[in-house]
Formats: sequence, C-alpha cells, structure tokens
Amino acid sequence: MTVFDEIAETNGDNEWKAWLEKVLDSKVEIAKFPASRRKGGNQAKEIVGYLKRSFNFGIRITFGDPGPDTFMKYLSQNTTIPLPRVIDWDLTAESPQQLGPFIIMDYVDGTCLATVLKQPTQDDEEGMILNPTIDDAKLDKVYGQIINFMLQLSQLGFSCIGSISEDPVSNTWSVTDIQHERRNLADDPEDAQKRFVARHRFKQLIPNYCISDTGPFKPFCDDLQPSNMLVDKETLEITAVFDIEFTNITPAQFAYDPPWKFSQPSTNPEWSSSCESWNEEESGCCGPCLSVLMRDSWSTGRFWFDYAARKSFDVNAVYWAALHDDSASVELLGDEARAEMEPFIQMKMEQLKAYKEECAARFF
Repeated sequence: MTVFDEIAETNGDNEWKAWLEKVLDSKVEIAKFPASRRKGGNQAKEIVGYLKRSFNFGIRITFGDPGPDTFMKYLSQNTTIPLPRVIDWDLTAESPQQLGPFIIMDYVDGTCLATVLKQPTQDDEEGMILNPTIDDAKLDKVYGQIINFMLQLSQLGFSCIGSISEDPVSNTWSVTDIQHERRNLADDPEDAQKRFVARHRFKQLIPNYCISDTGPFKPFCDDLQPSNMLVDKETLEITAVFDIEFTNITPAQFAYDPPWKFSQPSTNPEWSSSCESWNEEESGCCGPCLSVLMRDSWSTGRFWFDYAARKSFDVNAVYWAALHDDSASVELLGDEARAEMEPFIQMKMEQLKAYKEECAARFF
C-alpha cells in the first residue's frame, strides 16, 4: 500500500486549521450569505450546526421560511434518487471571504445509513463492519433501494467521457472537455522496481480488460455508499444521498462493476443476501441485467483492473495481488520501458533520500 507523504500531510493539516479559523471568524457573513443567493427567501436566522466530511465542510443555517422551489440538476431531472434540493452553487470568487467553492442545499433530516447497518464498536475510528445480527428483511429493504439507484444510473448514456454541464438555452445536458509522483513512493530499489513494473504491466493489460471504450458512457459515482446516505430509522426509507457531485461520465464498465463495498460477490453474505433484491429491481429493465454484468466483472478480474484505474494510489498493490499472472515480469516489458527502469529507480532513491532529510530537519 502506498504511504502518505508526511510533509504534504502536515502542510495540508496546517492549511485546514488556518482555513477553519477563517470560517469561524466569518460566521456572521456566512450566515447572511445564503439569503442573498435564494430567490424570494427572507433573511437567515442563525447557524445551528457544522458537519465535517471527507471532502467538504457543511454549515447548517435556519431561515424564517421554507424557501422557493428551485431547478433541480441533471440527476434530479432524470432519476428518482433522493437528492437534497440544490439552491445555488458557485466558485471560490463568489464565496464569503473567498473561502472556497460552495453548494447551498436544503437540510435533510435523517440518520446516517452506515450507523444503522454497522456493528457497534467502542471506538468511532474502527472500520465499518456489517452488523451480523441485523434482520435480513431490513437489509433487503435497504439493498433494494440502493440497487434501484444503481440501475437508474446505469440506464443513462452519453457519447463521451467527462463532467456534464447544462445549456441554459436548450435545457439540455452534455459532457464538457477535459514521473512527478511523491518522493517517498518507494521504500528501496526493489520496491521502486516493483512499482515501475506494475504500472507498465497495467498499461499492457488495457486490451484485455477494456470492453466498452466506444460508448455509450455511463454516470458513475465512486462514493455511493452507506456513509453518504441518510435513512429514516423507523421506515428504513433512504431520505437523501450525498456527494453525488463527484459523479462523472466514465467508461460503462465502471458502472458494471460490483460496488467496491461488496468485496467478494461470489462468497460475501452481503452480496448473496441482495440477489433477490437484484432480481426484483431488474425485472422490468431492458438489455443485459446489471447483476449479470457485475458477476462477469468479478469472475474475469475486470473489477480489480477498473479499481486500480480509479484508485491510482493502490495500482501497485492491486496489480501484484490480483492482476499479476505469476509469469515473468521485467521480461514482458518493452525495450523502451526496460531502458527507463534503472534511471527511474535511481531517481526515486535520490528523491527518497532528499525527502528523509527534509523530514528529519522538520519533525525531529
């Protein structure tokens, strides 16, 4: 597994702390800001809460009225996935104190689905494990809804890859156009060689695993998981899905992979218990069943190829654990790649030496 760059991580932590202080110093201005972006709404009353997530920071503000209806974005127009109502969004230049890009959306009440499903732990930092005592009927209810969301996404199609934008005139949507890795990437010459080989062999595997590079291309959200969903604890109805803003139009095979939270569809009880839900949700769909495509992705190893393509930090570990076929490695590289290997190893060792010297000077 690729380790973090301690210097970059510390720099990032310091930037975050400085940014947070700026946010807290601007509370009054921030509380007034959403009212200026709402059509017909009255003034904000107060900030009533904060929410820190992996990639964003949320501020909850109350108003004296529910606010007017606003135009929902692409997924709200084309699916029934329960998304928070987007009131407005813009870039850093338009934000209070230029704090950063922002999205103003309705607050949705609910409980995090991951909290409902996970096995109770004494430490909040422990990883999520499905509670083995949870009732199967509850799981079926939850899985059925998530499967329905995935099916809806898989049935949308675009002619190319990228992020989407709306033409305000026609109200149509289309896709918009779109060696210096970390110094501590490798621990020693052997590690540097393995990483070099893994990346070049991964590139050679493209013809074996790319099955749908001519379109249509599909919306894909890599963060569609229980920790980004709210649910009514009594009815188990999913009331909101978050972080959909990270959805892009990608090769269709990404949308045909098993959800990465289900690690082994052939043996994992989570996957097996959801098979009936898949059959029910797919009964009225046209074309190949999504569950069949997902099983094919897993059985052929394409799941791991796609995962490594999306998670570049893990490409080395994934290649050697799941994609390497135990045959010779260096010998399978082309002449040009083999000629580049030793200079690459030397460069990474020089970078590692400089990195360790800087760490020693900064932290010790």
